[in-house]
Amino acid sequence: MGAGASSMMGPEGYGRGWGQTSLGDMPESCVAAVLLYLDPPEICKVARLNRAFRGAASADCVWAAKLPANYRYLAALAAAADDDSGGDGATEGNGSRCSSAAMIKKEIYARLCRPTPFDGGTKEFWMEKNKGGLCISISSKAMAITGIDDRRYWSHLSTEESRFHHVAYLQQIWWLEVAGEIDFCFPAGSYSLFFRLQLGRPHKYMGRRVYGCESIHGWNIKPTRFQLSTSDDQQATSQYYLNEPGNWILYHVGDFVVSSSDQLTNLKFSMMQIDCTHTKGGLCVDSVFIYPKGHRHEDCTICK
Repeated sequence: MGAGASSMMGPEGYGRGWGQTSLGDMPESCVAAVLLYLDPPEICKVARLNRAFRGAASADCVWAAKLPANYRYLAALAAAADDDSGGDGATEGNGSRCSSAAMIKKEIYARLCRPTPFDGGTKEFWMEKNKGGLCISISSKAMAITGIDDRRYWSHLSTEESRFHHVAYLQQIWWLEVAGEIDFCFPAGSYSLFFRLQLGRPHKYMGRRVYGCESIHGWNIKPTRFQLSTSDDQQATSQYYLNEPGNWILYHVGDFVVSSSDQLTNLKFSMMQIDCTHTKGGLCVDSVFIYPKGHRHEDCTICK
């Protein structure tokens, strides 16, 4: 009886009787049609079920639907970054360079989910693993900061709390103005732009994270003004009183919409506090982040 029961099991552990089919008998094309409705992490999970699911989970038709329309543009940037780094970031499975012609779509998706530096390492882009949305970060070193070369006002601090491993620290100034811009082919969609700032100088004491608050002043008198504008005349403005010393805050500047994935968008952004009736200081300027609108932030407080 035991032998009879054993003979009714499918090759991958699924029960079947004589003349019956199992989950493992589904054609890969049918499985792929189902996987189109799943997010990438879910596709990777169901790939463990059996051979049919494993094959369908690597099919180009599945991953092509998850990639942005201009993935070739993004893959070319990633390939250039891999070449500049000597190939350290190019390996994915078979060790190939990031190339939209040579790699299967699943490998391209995986590569684009890893950070890709560009513009001399002052900017990075990557895709969200769950939804494939494009994210960009722009270092403070890529921005024009009034007085940045005068050590009486500003200094560059090394810190592990920045993805670029450094921040611009304001000691004291009368006129604060920080501005930057980026030219990029964004996939079509809606995006939000944030400044990542902190009041207080970050450092460690006896292995613990602490911050220096002795230079923090002037931020509760007048609000700081944030702006963005795009090459197709979209504009947004916001203003905030900077607060919560010792915490990194994402200050929401505004949103913009990209209608075409094939057109270069010029995006300009700035923050300023130019009321010269008082000085202000003790501010860390880390970077600007661009996220798909509605992106969930789990490691930083958002100010809207």
